[in-house]
Amino acid sequence: MNKILKNTLILTAITVISGLALGLVYEVTKEPIAKAQAAEKQEACALAFPEADSFESMEIDKEAASQAVKEMGVNATVDEVYSAKMGDSEVGYVITTTDKDGYGGDVQISVGVMKDGSVNAISILSLNETAGLGMRAKEPKFYNQYAEKKTDRFYVSKDGGEGQAIDALSGATITSRAVTGAVNTALGYYQNALGGSGNE
Repeated sequence: MNKILKNTLILTAITVISGLALGLVYEVTKEPIAKAQAAEKQEACALAFPEADSFESMEIDKEAASQAVKEMGVNATVDEVYSAKMGDSEVGYVITTTDKDGYGGDVQISVGVMKDGSVNAISILSLNETAGLGMRAKEPKFYNQYAEKKTDRFYVSKDGGEGQAIDALSGATITSRAVTGAVNTALGYYQNALGGSGNE
């Protein structure tokens, strides 16, 4: 009986010490990790909107986000929205979205949208597509097709549609559709939440 009690006390002590150690490690690393994540987000914003010198997080209008997804007919989410500023002036927005229908899973991008609704640039944040095929979406030749265009939506040329045509990556039509879907989600959110007459 004493042996069982002794072993129980030892295990309890190990559990408590391990828990305290993990808690200490979490507290020590929490702030540096948060700072690193914030820096990564600012960097992604800067790639999508290089002209801006600062970015301020905005609250997502969930109703507008749902409406954007519905109108664009995509399986996507609006993840983050930032106001892009040059000095004290708001010059546009950076909208981060995820299309869930990529060939290898989720495709997450940040889209810089000017005050007039035109796409400034896009930055691909997460892409797990096939090497040599879908991963070529990270090449400027593909993603620059969206830059400096003013349209209500994009479509993959081989699918047909309304708006601005995008040439699909050879052998990676699904990836091309997913990136286009993510961009369209950002445009839809802009139109529903940010593109009113007060923002023109």
